[in-house]
Amino acid sequence: MAQNAKDSEVIDLFIIGGGVNGCGIARDAVGRGLTVTLAEMNDLASATSSASTKLFHGGLRYLEYFEFRLVREALIERETLLRAMPHISWPMRFVLPYHPDMRFEGETPASRLLGLFMPWLKGRRPAWLIRLGLFLYDHLGGRKILPATSSVDLTTDPAGRVLQPKYMKAFEYSDCWVQDSRLVALNARDASDRGARILTRTRVDSAHREAGLWVIEMTHDDGRSETVRARGLVNAGGPWAGEIIRDRIHVPSTEGVRLVRGSHIVTRRLFDHDRCYFFQGSDGRIIFAIPYEQDFTLIGTTDQDHKGDPGNVTCTDAEKEYLCAFASQYFANPVTPDDIVWSYSGVRPLYDDGAKSATAATREYVLTLDAADGQAPLLNVFGGKITTYRRLAEAALAKLAPHFPQASGKWTAGVALPGGDFPVDGVDKLKQALLTEYPFLAAAWAGRLVRTYGIDSRQILNGATSTADLGRDFGATLTEAEVNWLIAKEFARTADDIVWRRSKLGLHLTEEQVTTLSDFMTGAVAAHRREGCAAE
Repeated sequence: MAQNAKDSEVIDLFIIGGGVNGCGIARDAVGRGLTVTLAEMNDLASATSSASTKLFHGGLRYLEYFEFRLVREALIERETLLRAMPHISWPMRFVLPYHPDMRFEGETPASRLLGLFMPWLKGRRPAWLIRLGLFLYDHLGGRKILPATSSVDLTTDPAGRVLQPKYMKAFEYSDCWVQDSRLVALNARDASDRGARILTRTRVDSAHREAGLWVIEMTHDDGRSETVRARGLVNAGGPWAGEIIRDRIHVPSTEGVRLVRGSHIVTRRLFDHDRCYFFQGSDGRIIFAIPYEQDFTLIGTTDQDHKGDPGNVTCTDAEKEYLCAFASQYFANPVTPDDIVWSYSGVRPLYDDGAKSATAATREYVLTLDAADGQAPLLNVFGGKITTYRRLAEAALAKLAPHFPQASGKWTAGVALPGGDFPVDGVDKLKQALLTEYPFLAAAWAGRLVRTYGIDSRQILNGATSTADLGRDFGATLTEAEVNWLIAKEFARTADDIVWRRSKLGLHLTEEQVTTLSDFMTGAVAAHRREGCAAE
């Protein structure tokens, strides 16, 4: 392929950043008829978008900050997204144990208001206030699919068995789980299928305006340089958004990003039911304890301002100890650092609103458009939540619309992501169909395929009559057929792309198995690239 084969083309929109916001905008834009290129310097979802708590939720605690608009938008969106991706997202029930000693985070508007009118509470969260918050949570978003809040007697309910005896009462409410990094990959795949050009491991070195266009210089991972000209530029660089403005685009801006580190730990399974826990701490913060990947429990998250390189972030020993101590305030058997089998950490690129603490910083997204004096537009994306990524994309296209009058209108609400074109309650039916059509599958294997690929599972299995037809077995039900699918369809290039982002099979595979997979992928990716160049 020639070094700059695409240099002469002028596209409509160039997007920097392959996280959930960048890929969501790419999918929305190409579906409106725009020509789109997206460049990500690493793998898709390699930073913040694969390091979330993995929930589609309204953000119950944001009610204490009176962020009603944000919560309402997220609650409405929660069910819209659930319908569009029933394979990678599903409803979950959250158990919120209550004890009279529970306290507010000290600087929230709700805590200050109660301190003014009810000083005798001394910062405690009364049960009636939690119930009021859950009533709002049930009704702000026009809930239709998910069940309402209920009360739980922890002295008799199975959810109480693993908790300390002092927790006798709880509330149970609904939210949704989502496989966050798969969400990104599927948005990228859908954008690509609709005509977008998705470039992973491609660094944008610089961008400048010239003759009414953006001229973007980038370098691919094989060393090739390329120049792209675009009518509009979107900076969806997440934690790097500020650095992109300052060092690569060189456009003056007063907007800033506040980097907030959120860390999680994963332990062996701590309880044997399928509900989650919402724990409130003595410091006013909250964490979740969530059933994870069949055999584990996910606990998080922290909120710490992050001052270092956003590409080099880990869960610190202090954060591990904090999360263990926090969970141990609830579980009858203390959680210790020795119980941790894995941890991860991500940096949330929040809009810098000057809040005193990382916890209080707004989770609202902010979109700024620089297009003064008829210049080619630049849209900067700050903040956002994974739950509102689709709405953020719609808002981004609304801001860009005057510059692209040929673009059609909104279209993504309710449109299924790849593999998700089946009913919300159709997972068990699809799993049973796979077991009937492919009797060599074990139930857990069929379940994993459905929860990863939905109806596309059949394309991966592709008429196989035995496991041998699927090629090499890399362990934990990962086969050569699936690996080749991920390379061809979901931009996977390394073993880590597959075992930690397209899946979490890294929790089940040995180092030796991952090394074997990595060796295989070196050749498979090279062959895929040769085929791609030949096709072009």
